[in-house]
Amino acid sequence: MSSSNTVLHIITGLQDGGAEGVMYRLCKHSASTKHVVISLMDEGKYGSLLREAGIEVFCLGMNPGKPSLFKFFRLVSLVRSVCPGVVQTWMYHADLIGGLAARIAGNKNVYWGIRHSTLERGKTKLSTILVARLCASLSFWLPKKIICCANKASRVHEELGYTKDKLCVIHNGCDLTRFSPNENSRQRVREEFGVSESEFLIGCVGRYHPCKDHENLFKALALVKDAGVNFRCLLVGKNVNKANGALVNAIANLGLDESVLLAGSREDVPDVMNAIDIHVLASSSEGFPNVLAEAMACGTPCVTTEVGDALDIVGDVELTCLPSDPDALASLVQRMFLKWFEGPEIWERTKIHCVQKIQRFSVQSMVDAYEACWYGRK
Repeated sequence: MSSSNTVLHIITGLQDGGAEGVMYRLCKHSASTKHVVISLMDEGKYGSLLREAGIEVFCLGMNPGKPSLFKFFRLVSLVRSVCPGVVQTWMYHADLIGGLAARIAGNKNVYWGIRHSTLERGKTKLSTILVARLCASLSFWLPKKIICCANKASRVHEELGYTKDKLCVIHNGCDLTRFSPNENSRQRVREEFGVSESEFLIGCVGRYHPCKDHENLFKALALVKDAGVNFRCLLVGKNVNKANGALVNAIANLGLDESVLLAGSREDVPDVMNAIDIHVLASSSEGFPNVLAEAMACGTPCVTTEVGDALDIVGDVELTCLPSDPDALASLVQRMFLKWFEGPEIWERTKIHCVQKIQRFSVQSMVDAYEACWYGRK
């Protein structure tokens, strides 16, 4: 007999990614529901954090390149033993494998989680595209609902063949208790990197990946530098460090060695968001770019390429430009610099406006939306 108050999450892995972070926040802040998590691979970053939050975690150790029938039926067995009222899957491989396992285990309350807003060859693995297309063909039967993180993701997957009537959108929620203005955090990080208050500090938080388009960012920064703007740029994210030869060479080739600071992965992202003066998102593809909401929650203005639901987050088309257009991105950065340069009073009003705009993307609003969807209130 199923436990209607238990939600079983099946996710591809628990590494440091956007989907993993959203699932963690959802489980942690959904106090009225019991959550259990199954990772198809390992426990990554979030396994221990989930356990610390009192959430049971299972890891199957699957190899994405070598499907295992034994581990698949181990998954079926786990679904039966947990006996959840709802099975929530995250990302294409888990949607397919987790959804099928849940159905074989006798559970029809399967909710898929869509995190991509584009599927382009060269930027997305061919195997991922094939799995997404297979999911599209099964979407009329397998899931009860298909939850997308962005409006654009919903439109793209409808065009891909996903069943329209099952698609719904729940935006990611930002933990406003972690991401909020903090002057002490600002001063600490700036001192760590030797950046004075009189310097304009640009920031970009995101892993090194083609879809993040660091090349677009660097070309834009080179144009900003050529225009005579004095700035520093702090880059944070997985593989965004001096050990990444391709990244270091790209920076050097554009003469940005003295301007760009490489910080790699950090656990104090809220402090980083407070330290920078603006956040720049240069991506060519996103679903719901969490970093924009996180920066704005800290009172940090953003400029962004118009990807995923970025425009919905920043709320102003004049803060956006088309992807892969460094000239347009450079213009946005220069415009923000001039506003910052005008003086603290104008800039402070801009920061307050950012905090106010992002309140609608709170964790609690996301939790409420998921629970309404799972329990038929949406």
